[in-house]
Amino acid sequence: MTIERLEPSTTADERTMLEGWLNYHRQTLAWKCEGLTDAQLRTASVEPSELTLMGLVRHMAEVERGWFRQVLMGEDAGPIYFSEEDPDGEFHLTETDTWEEAYATWQAEIDKARRNAAGFGLDDVSNGRSRRTGEQFNLRWIITHMIEEYARHNGHADLVRERVDGSTGD
Repeated sequence: MTIERLEPSTTADERTMLEGWLNYHRQTLAWKCEGLTDAQLRTASVEPSELTLMGLVRHMAEVERGWFRQVLMGEDAGPIYFSEEDPDGEFHLTETDTWEEAYATWQAEIDKARRNAAGFGLDDVSNGRSRRTGEQFNLRWIITHMIEEYARHNGHADLVRERVDGSTGD
């Protein structure tokens, strides 16, 4: 599979542009993982860090779920990979963890996020609240935050990918 990254139009309306940049960054993370084996996707950046490309994808599945299901919709959607006992569980990979499962889970959360967001205007306030602060958020804030979250982690993905096989790129 070849990942195609599409930048949004430079003259798009606000929602189209925000969703376009979010999709661009989702595509960027998938692109950084493209063509690697499960073992390579489980390769940590540098000891003692446990940061891997597969871990980043699993983390972003959790983030998509948290913002678009738990906060936006107010769903009682529990965690996928982490727990109270292991709050960083998405990064704690084993030999049995596969790219196929991580990618499918991430894509399912993205699909659900898109469906959930489609029912809200940018100014509409979330049904749920932040676990930490109890605040509600409008959809504009959530999408903007997700762009920031992906952009930050795509920087990590750049470094991990270069460590794994020497590949660099924007």
